[in-house]
Amino acid sequence: MKKMKKLFALVLISVMALSAFGCGAKEEAEETPSAEGIFTPGTYTAEETGHNGPVKVTVTVTENEIEKIEVEAADETPAIAAPAIEGIIDEILASQGLGVDAVTGATVSSNAVIAAVTAALGEAGADIEALKKIKVEKEKTEVSDKEADIVIIGAGGAGMSAAVEAASAGKSVIIVEKMPIVGGNTNRATGGINASETSIQEAEGIEDTIDTFYDDTFKGGKEENDPELLRVMVENSSSAVDWLNELGAGLTRVSLSGGATNPRIHTPADGSAVGPVVVEVLHNRLKELGVEILMETTATKILEEEGQATGIEAATVDGSTFMIKAGAVIIAAGGFGANSDMVESFRPDLVGFSTTNHAGATGDGIELGQAVNAALDDIEHIQIHPTTDPESGYMFTEGLRGDGAILINAEGKRFTDELLTRDVVSANILKQTGGIAYLVTNEEMKEENAALAGYIKKGYAVECETLKDVAEAIGAEEADVTETMSKYLDAVTSGSDEEFGRTHLTQTLEEGPYYILKVTPGIHHTMGGLKIDTETHVINVDGEIIKGLYAAGEVTGGVHGANRIGGNAMTDIIVFGRIAGQIAVDELSR
Repeated sequence: MKKMKKLFALVLISVMALSAFGCGAKEEAEETPSAEGIFTPGTYTAEETGHNGPVKVTVTVTENEIEKIEVEAADETPAIAAPAIEGIIDEILASQGLGVDAVTGATVSSNAVIAAVTAALGEAGADIEALKKIKVEKEKTEVSDKEADIVIIGAGGAGMSAAVEAASAGKSVIIVEKMPIVGGNTNRATGGINASETSIQEAEGIEDTIDTFYDDTFKGGKEENDPELLRVMVENSSSAVDWLNELGAGLTRVSLSGGATNPRIHTPADGSAVGPVVVEVLHNRLKELGVEILMETTATKILEEEGQATGIEAATVDGSTFMIKAGAVIIAAGGFGANSDMVESFRPDLVGFSTTNHAGATGDGIELGQAVNAALDDIEHIQIHPTTDPESGYMFTEGLRGDGAILINAEGKRFTDELLTRDVVSANILKQTGGIAYLVTNEEMKEENAALAGYIKKGYAVECETLKDVAEAIGAEEADVTETMSKYLDAVTSGSDEEFGRTHLTQTLEEGPYYILKVTPGIHHTMGGLKIDTETHVINVDGEIIKGLYAAGEVTGGVHGANRIGGNAMTDIIVFGRIAGQIAVDELSR
């Protein structure tokens, strides 16, 4: 893991102008800077704030050419930011202009790079407004029909897991991904992956069983989970963690999350977000296996012959269409948490909620399945995550509460056991003044939790030296905040939270400085989707298997029931993604 962190520590892109880029600038002489003296030759630097921290660019220009652009973005998530940044720099160098657009899915990082390059060129004496009018004119994509053993819709955690398994077994695989970056919602997974009876738990002396994991999840799902799917998930959870670690994920830290009897959420050693790490190791393995991923390519139709899936119809970003013939189709397109119309059609009570989902989570895979008569399961079950930023919808990991954070309201008082299931904690927050609450953490937690350190660095947290400062920051009475923290200290010291019954008491939060994060619930996960069996076959409305069609991940329903336990989404996508790949291979080989 340390080696991986070093590799991720710096996103450094140095791109020279490439004649084979495949696009050029529009010829609009009246809007283009003069051919003489466009820039003052030299090297210029500028810095803007990205998604996670500073983005610094160094631009080298001659009198008439942008010669080189280097970008340092040490804090940006590599799997998300790196391809977006590289694409933007390619376009600027190829067009010699600033008429570029931010990359969907990496908007903040993209805009930071564009703004920094603009500032640097301004320092070089350029006519910025004229450069902004020079746009890249991309050639229409030339496409032709393709063939593969297996075609996978979606390059998130489930789709990439399926692809790794299938390609490792010697099958030819093509993935289509409608977004310009891989990872989907997996990029945004901030917690970890739940698993029981793992070697990591054993090494730390944690007693946990598959049956306890099952019972916790069944209870958390309000006993509406499909028992057979749930059993498959928990029984394969330990091997999922082993598999990821064999790929280099380094998930060696175990902590407690809401709804869990025992610590079982596995994270990177420093407590950082699990999603980007998993995306990186899966993507790297796919590169090694030579799997073709068609980016910005949308599956528009599942092809059928005599009731069996035989491939897909797909469209590129510019509308060019083509077919991919395949012996098996795996739908791993994610949920619909970013499709407000779809959310509201199933849950009118969620009108107006923000979302933690990436822009591509629009339910395409569900609609593709329905078009071939697939049945739906638990489609009305939509989860809101209790701790998201009220302004941006950015999600704060449940691991903070598991590691010792508490929640207080605007009056400075605790109001819940912070480790109850997400639906209960969310409901309790919504009962508070303004439907908001505050996560209380401190310096001791910051030193032990990289995720918290990241939130602080990004500006989500307010630093307070004393409890008096905490009270002022949230608009509460100092006496009320002091009393709340004193009661919690007594609870941790005595080992008994008589007020709310929290049983996992690890941090006294006795000393500052304190870090306060304002939170409110936001739409997070769609538990419902396509109906599948334990081998990931998609089931039709008549209860029969659709031959050649499989599905895995958030596009499916049944695993989580009416409420998902934090850390189970990662387990779901890896376990069932792997199974989809394995079963497709096995059935193609019969």
